Amino acid sequence: MSLFLLKRLATLVGTLIGASVIIFLVLEILPGNAAQMLMGPDASPDAVAALATKLGLDQPAWTRYWHWVGGMLTGNLGDSYTYGSPVAELILERLQLTIPLAFMAMLLTTVLALVVGMTAASRHNQLGDVGLMGLTQVGIAIPNFWFAILLILLFSVKLQWFSAGGFDGWGEGMGGILDGIKALLLPALSLGVVQAAILARITRSGVLEVMREDFVRTARAKGVSQRAVLWLHVLRNALIPVITVMGMQFSELLAGTIVVENVFYLPGLGRLIFQAISNRDLVVVRNCVMLLAAFVVIVNFVVDVLYAVIDPRIKASDI
Repeated sequence: MSLFLLKRLATLVGTLIGASVIIFLVLEILPGNAAQMLMGPDASPDAVAALATKLGLDQPAWTRYWHWVGGMLTGNLGDSYTYGSPVAELILERLQLTIPLAFMAMLLTTVLALVVGMTAASRHNQLGDVGLMGLTQVGIAIPNFWFAILLILLFSVKLQWFSAGGFDGWGEGMGGILDGIKALLLPALSLGVVQAAILARITRSGVLEVMREDFVRTARAKGVSQRAVLWLHVLRNALIPVITVMGMQFSELLAGTIVVENVFYLPGLGRLIFQAISNRDLVVVRNCVMLLAAFVVIVNFVVDVLYAVIDPRIKASDI
């Protein structure tokens, strides 16, 4: 097991290094000048040059890269050009919204997908199966930002059950937490429904494939109920492709917050990235994109470890 983890950790570190190089180079070749953007089009060349020196933009690219990497390792991500605040503080503040939003969306995705996928598989080629798969096809075709607008029109404008946008923070006590969850419920639902439609189809396919195995027929022959066979025997063996998609979807949910947070006017990481891109605040953009890339790599690492827990044969074959 230790060798398996060491190989996965080495892959994780190598991927993070490669991602940092690509992110830095892509942002370096973008047209425009951050100092000129901050000073305005009417600023004098001397003033722009002075600001570029202050921001360190006059240094060689490799010097700025090593300075950036060293700052990430020590927790010093630099200061935002636009906000004038440490980038680390801005990101930590916005993550207090984005991380719970992504986890709520992932929880809704998982619950909906497992229930729909297992129900459809248990009624294979029946009316319930056809109807549920038809709904998932519709769900896949709906863009999450359009679904978010529909949710606002229905639950905020017409029924007035939820706020149309904004986030007042988590507050104090259980009441503050419940108010925060209520404010994030519609955004999480708009993110989760599309992903749940995809995951439900993967779950159904995996379950149907496992149900053809001999051990399933043996369990049924022993008198085990269909519900117990599905949830206790079939599901675990069908989880590997499901977990693969879940890992990819969590990363997509984090990236999807950029659009949804702007629809609901939420002060999260996605809105911070959108504003930083608009203001050409490359320090914020670079660190936020690197953070999202790190989330993707770490989630893939966790998925690999879960593979070994679910199916020890994977770990043995890797060693």
